[in-house]
Amino acid sequence: MTDSHLTRRTLLRYGAYGAGAAALGGTAASWDRLTGADIPGRDDGSLVVATLGSAFDPAAVRALREGFRELHPDIPLRVNAVQAVDWSDFFAKILTQIAAGTAPDLVYVATEGVQLFARRLGVPLDRWVRRDADELREYFADVHPSLVESMMYEGSLHQLPVEFNAADMYLNRQVLRRAGADVPPPDWTRDDFTALLRRMKRSSDAHFTPYFWTNRLWGGVMPWLFANDTNLLAESKAPGGSWLWDTFYPAGRRRGRGGGFRWTTPQATEDRVVEAYEYLASLVREDLCTRPEGGNGSNLVGVFSTGRVGVTPAGGFWAGGLHLAGMDPDGYDVQYFPRRLTQRHQFGAAGYAMLRTSKMQDAAWEFIKYAARKDTLTRLFRSNQTTPARRSMLTESRYRETGPANWRVFYDTLDRFPDTGPIPAPPQVAEVEQVLLKHTGAALSSPRAVRPALRRMQGDLEKAMEREI
Repeated sequence: MTDSHLTRRTLLRYGAYGAGAAALGGTAASWDRLTGADIPGRDDGSLVVATLGSAFDPAAVRALREGFRELHPDIPLRVNAVQAVDWSDFFAKILTQIAAGTAPDLVYVATEGVQLFARRLGVPLDRWVRRDADELREYFADVHPSLVESMMYEGSLHQLPVEFNAADMYLNRQVLRRAGADVPPPDWTRDDFTALLRRMKRSSDAHFTPYFWTNRLWGGVMPWLFANDTNLLAESKAPGGSWLWDTFYPAGRRRGRGGGFRWTTPQATEDRVVEAYEYLASLVREDLCTRPEGGNGSNLVGVFSTGRVGVTPAGGFWAGGLHLAGMDPDGYDVQYFPRRLTQRHQFGAAGYAMLRTSKMQDAAWEFIKYAARKDTLTRLFRSNQTTPARRSMLTESRYRETGPANWRVFYDTLDRFPDTGPIPAPPQVAEVEQVLLKHTGAALSSPRAVRPALRRMQGDLEKAMEREI
């Protein structure tokens, strides 16, 4: 692989992205003939931005285009909403476009893909950030350093975060009242959480589930691992990054920052990991939660809003989702994730990655800056479908219609718990996630299944992390 050419063989080696490989195989017969010119409009000189189809509504995309045109009338812009089930599916489709010679210039990338794109596909933003430092000071002053650090890879910055979501805990107030309970305090513990589930269970019928969670990398078992002071993969930080921290952040806010996260040795059989799984297995045995379901959690909105679920982990994005489902802002609230050995939280963030294949990199940088502006994000995130990366955007007026009352939790999670960090997402993230989901389901399938399942998970994780992407 070179910076400017990605071969078909190289793309097929991204074994973690099975959907992408399948798509590539399906075009094998016409591979040599397929170029960017075969896609209508691709070579019209436009700057092409690819987003996950569900990330923004059509009105937001239109506002994004119109605002950029006003600022840069000399740079034609096309925003392609790629329809995909989840981030892994989205990344697979982007890889297919690259292999077909139709790569976009910019891709909207969440934490799940930051290191994949940084290592193999993306362009570090360092030289532009240094050049435009004065222009960017206002941005960095408004964005928590934890979010910025999550977008760094081996000392270089690859994206400007525009949104994030930490896994906090949503509570249904109707269910709380039925159980004679209040919204828990910020420093509640895992034992407090268990006791609350039991109260909810005793005061409800057989169709009620006290705790519901989705089996996925973000917001699944990971928050419980973080609270137990552990992680799925050994975590450390790359050296470097002082060029950014010294330029944009005062000493107190840059202390302990590095050049991005490293996730390396699998540790699924580590005692604290086992203990967290055994705790969740105990909740299943007590019928305090169901076995985790797969998917993106969209099915949760209905059951939570109608009072059939009491508690579930979610981020700021759920405020908008519950509002669209017709739930009254007073019908629920949010609190920090409960503490075990620590109260460290996990989050996922997102921003725009510039591809090495782009021939319009300077124009792409102008879009990245534009997309991180406060006025731009205000137009995009009107419906509280996410948590803006800019602290100043989280205001009482923003949450007046959608709720919750305790909306400050969303950004204060970063401030109150400074060790809060991103979900483990190495370049091999897709395989890591597949292994996690498979064996988590097995671990909670029956009594005494935890340790055997985690031993199998450990072996599969070791194989996944040894593979070159």
